[in-house]
Amino acid sequence: MATTSRGTKFRAPPAERPELDRTDKAILRALQKDASISNVALADKVNLSPPACLRRVERLKAGGFIRGIVALLEPRMLDVGMLVIIGVVLDRSTPDSFAAFEKAAQKITGCMECHEVTGEFDYFMMIRTRDNDSFNKLHAEQLLYLPGVRQIRTFMVLKQVLSNTQLTV
Repeated sequence: MATTSRGTKFRAPPAERPELDRTDKAILRALQKDASISNVALADKVNLSPPACLRRVERLKAGGFIRGIVALLEPRMLDVGMLVIIGVVLDRSTPDSFAAFEKAAQKITGCMECHEVTGEFDYFMMIRTRDNDSFNKLHAEQLLYLPGVRQIRTFMVLKQVLSNTQLTV
């Protein structure tokens, strides 16, 4: 594990990453578009036999290129249609304060993402909730009790212009 100047630990990239050929990249692109595709259909799409395709997918998983296979759910259908972005400034910039905040942030109801950032804020959090009332309750019951926080600035998303999970391969 490597450490940032703030004491945050992160996994350093491997010294030698396996090279991806055109077929590997085609597999990754296809799975990003539809992870529910059958191995037979995927093999056909990338011009491989099904056993060869399955071996490649397993190699891509083992190599860390594929972290998981998920379903993308519609937030409004699950009554969490409001997206709130929160900028957080901590009281102190010490490894312990960052670690305590990160541990607590992972327990916040509806927190989808939490990123340590540069600039005016120390962190940005993305939270899904039902509506203003449910966010106000979350704010009063959980966000105000995050350890080491000096300031929280809230940004209610009015319109999501782009939300994409696909990486360029």
